[in-house]
Amino acid sequence: MRGLNKVTLIGNLGKDPGINVLEGNVPVARFSVATTETWRDRAGQSQSSTDWHTVVLWRGLAELAQAYLRRGSLVYLEGKLKTRHYDDAAGVRHYVTEIIGEQLLLLDKKTGEAAPLAP
Repeated sequence: MRGLNKVTLIGNLGKDPGINVLEGNVPVARFSVATTETWRDRAGQSQSSTDWHTVVLWRGLAELAQAYLRRGSLVYLEGKLKTRHYDDAAGVRHYVTEIIGEQLLLLDKKTGEAAPLAP
């Protein structure tokens, strides 16, 4: 049996996407998405918890994100988890888990309907 690495999120951008162009003219966009879960506790009070997720988009999706996504944009995102590591100047290893986006839908109410963003 093969493994499955799939993430699905609906949330709001925390800031405008930042874009870098890597060697070979390859664009990459990075931004954070907030997802909030809401529930009622035993006393009947509404509670909520917000998680922040770092999203990375490559090539055509990165360019579309830069053109259409803004802070607060509501998006539907499908992708996969990827963990990488780096060593800082002091030699301390840090681990970072990111979502590599593969499909993106803009869900903002301004447009009237969901708009798929495809490369």
